[in-house]
Parts: sequence; structure tokens; C-alpha cells
Amino acid sequence: VQLQASGGGAVQTGGSLRLSCAVSTDTFDRHAMAWFRQAPGKEREFVAAISWSGGRTDYADAVKGRFTISRDNGANMLYLQMSSLRAEDTAVYYCAASWGMIMYTAAADYKYWGQGTLVTVSS
Repeated sequence: VQLQASGGGAVQTGGSLRLSCAVSTDTFDRHAMAWFRQAPGKEREFVAAISWSGGRTDYADAVKGRFTISRDNGANMLYLQMSSLRAEDTAVYYCAASWGMIMYTAAADYKYWGQGTLVTVSS
């Protein structure tokens, strides 16, 4: 399983960005997926997760109501729509595929990782 994240960039406070993650596998719909992020000098943290079908989602409190995770199983794509961005959202964002179909919030439960895409939010 290979993951390729894209869509990061520089945006002003209050702006929006959409991250994408292309996943190369024949078993995309057998994996729960997630986004994590890592800010400079901080540990990697959970952002959002989505079940194998897309029917269930989970979000970190810090992004609830501002970010939306979604997936397209027909296209092997994962997305993160980010709105009302804040300076504290600045980080490298990583997409990840779980070991199986169960949705988790811990990084250790995700087996496959993309290379990360940088999001910089400034005023």
C-alpha cells in the first residue's frame, strides 16, 4: 500500500484548503483511513479518521466543526477539507491507512503512511 498526500500550501488565517491522498492498493475499501499532523517541535497528533465505508468519522476536538474527512473508494482517494484555518493548524499533514477495517485514533494502529504535505497558516 502506497500513499501520496498533496494539497498543502500557505494560507491566511480563516482560509480553506483541501488535502488529498492517493492510495495505491487493490484493497483500499478494506482499510480505515486517517489524517494526522505534526507541528514543529511537537509530537504527531490525530486529526480525523474515517471508516472503510465512509459511514463513520471521528475528529480531534481541535478540528471539529472546521475539518471534514471523506473518501472515494472508487477512486482510491482520501480527502481532508479544512476551513476556518488557524495559525495552530500549521503542521505537516500525513495520511495513513489502518491495519484493517477498524477506525482508530492512535498512530500506532495505522500501518501505512504517506510522506506528508505542509500546511502553513499565517495572519
